[in-house]
Amino acid sequence: MKFVFIFLGKTREHYLDQGIKDYTKRLKRYVPVEIKIVKEKHTKNDSDKVVMACEADQLLSVSANSSLTVALDPGGTHYDSIELAALLESWENRGLQTITFLIGGHLGLDRTVLKQAEINWSLSKLTFTHEMTRFILLEQLYRACSIKSGHNYHK
Repeated sequence: MKFVFIFLGKTREHYLDQGIKDYTKRLKRYVPVEIKIVKEKHTKNDSDKVVMACEADQLLSVSANSSLTVALDPGGTHYDSIELAALLESWENRGLQTITFLIGGHLGLDRTVLKQAEINWSLSKLTFTHEMTRFILLEQLYRACSIKSGHNYHK
């Protein structure tokens, strides 16, 4: 099983970029990890609707070959750390090869992305920036992988 993360644009906040790099390195102890940074194609003058549609097209085209697509969305399902570890184990048991995680830009994900994703996952009822979501997602997946492997990182 491999995790692919698709990010719209680079992480601009240095402290978050460092955290993302750290947890990517940690997560690679358990699963192969690939981060794809997609350059945003919209312009500053585009309407929110146009921006979201453009981002949706980009995300869906890059994730087309995924075994399972997970969209990060505030309206998605909540998992605690133990449940997430069990979910990862079920994906592994199903023989899924590539799990792709999609995070929208500052406007979130377009409905077309949410409809096409097999899983819509909410990290919290709180609102995070899309850059913070990247970091939190990697940390939570690392935590779940360590739980699944019998380590006590989650305690």
